[in-house]
Amino acid sequence: MLPLKGRRWSSRRVALAADTGSASLEFITVGLILLVPLVYLVLVMSVVQGGAFAVEGAARQAARVYVQAPSPVEAEARAERAVLVGLADYGIEESAAEVAIGCTGGPVCLTRRSVVTVTVRVQLALPFVPAALTQSHGGSIQLESAATQTVSRFWGEG
Repeated sequence: MLPLKGRRWSSRRVALAADTGSASLEFITVGLILLVPLVYLVLVMSVVQGGAFAVEGAARQAARVYVQAPSPVEAEARAERAVLVGLADYGIEESAAEVAIGCTGGPVCLTRRSVVTVTVRVQLALPFVPAALTQSHGGSIQLESAATQTVSRFWGEG
């Protein structure tokens, strides 16, 4: 009976000896196949998260400076400047943004107790997407944020 066990071990050794060196190649191949999409996903999520922070912060700050301005003309200029600075902090160009200012409580936004809403929209290009797809909005994401502020009951023009 002992010779049979010896034969089994020798056939297993021959089978294992023929498989040397392929595990590292398989590990590298499978690792790259899984790692490249994972790295791209992290890049895309960081672009989207940064854009979301930029849009939200720009809308909030624009609404704040709008309701504190001394005149409607100055309010528009301050809100636009706040949006540009907020987007520039995150590296987003001003050409990618759209700003809309709306109000309730009358035709003039800067009246006491009126509610002002600033909406900021941005088209963000995805990383490593060709410009042809980005311009047709196939390789980009649209982010939007709105912020609302109330004009003070003590507000007075000038």
